[in-house]
Amino acid sequence: MRQRNLAFYVGGFLGPFGGAIVAVMVPELRAAFDASTAQVALAIPAYLVPFAAVQLVSGTLGERLGRRRAVRAGYLAYAAASLAAAFAPGLLPFLVARALQGVANAFLTPLLVASLAEATPPDRLGRAMGTFGATQTLAVTLSPICGGLAAAIDWRLAFVAPALVGLVLASVPAPSAQRAGKAPARLRALANRRVALLAAGAFAAYMGVTGLAFLVALYAEDAFGLGASERGLLLAVFGAAGVFAGRPAGMLVDRFGRVPVATVGATGAAACVAALGLAGSVAWLTVLWFLAGTFSAVMWAALNTLVVEAAPSNRAGATSLVSAFKFSGQAVAPLTWLSLYHHGAATAFAAAGALALSTVAFVAPLREPRARRLPTSGQQSLTARSG
Repeated sequence: MRQRNLAFYVGGFLGPFGGAIVAVMVPELRAAFDASTAQVALAIPAYLVPFAAVQLVSGTLGERLGRRRAVRAGYLAYAAASLAAAFAPGLLPFLVARALQGVANAFLTPLLVASLAEATPPDRLGRAMGTFGATQTLAVTLSPICGGLAAAIDWRLAFVAPALVGLVLASVPAPSAQRAGKAPARLRALANRRVALLAAGAFAAYMGVTGLAFLVALYAEDAFGLGASERGLLLAVFGAAGVFAGRPAGMLVDRFGRVPVATVGATGAAACVAALGLAGSVAWLTVLWFLAGTFSAVMWAALNTLVVEAAPSNRAGATSLVSAFKFSGQAVAPLTWLSLYHHGAATAFAAAGALALSTVAFVAPLREPRARRLPTSGQQSLTARSG
């Protein structure tokens, strides 16, 4: 099972890794394209905006086209877009290539999550979702480091390497784990109360916790005078916590249930976020941000498990729809919290903590689904012969 799931985790690593890799290469890209910092910085939303928008429908489209076919096409498209970014002759073609990377990943991630969910027994589903989340957190954590190393040699390597990985994964695609005879996935299957509550909860969780990295960095500079490298290390502890806590958090989900674990994770993350603005030293700020990352991993292990169970007839559609709301929360966080920060750091962090806590209100009404292990192909054949 572990070897079989490895392809899912590698594929899940690829998208976030490519999305965050340009953050540390602004000077090199600015020189390569003879552009301003503001123009080069567009490479980040150029990836994230299509990535979030297309996920409103990408999971459902991928289900209807067939997961195996859609995932292979997604890997090939991601590789082609990465190579186009590496050898772009100017800034505009580079930004277009970044957008195409985002579109390709919008199809990959939800289909991989759905396939992983159906390849995993229900009593280990939380562990699988926690491990997948930890893999993506690791990608976000390592991406700036690898981007910096690539930029020191040639910034193009940061796009050529993911392209090669995409080509390898396309040649050996992950098993689809899609049930034979399954009815075509429909968007209307997502029009239910569970999906709506989880989408709202994901928006609040990302806006109130994950989307605060910029605010933590700003507060670290204003309150304690930390330099760029020190702020980078501070922010990295959130991701490090998520990497180490992801799989154990999933085990907690399997043992104690989705809703209780999500409640504990959201409550703990909210408390840590609210206290950030009261931290009187760098040490306390670091500890609180690390704990916020730990509780966030716990929360997301439970939320992701709930999401893949919210619409069994369209798992990838539910995953992509909720993910669209999740990244929308991250997109609006800077504008919202920065205006409050000008009135006081404690006010901004307290408001973010309150929003993160509202995730509990969205999750609490959800009842635990009854676990049912999907029949294996052998069992399906036996059932068919018996009929």
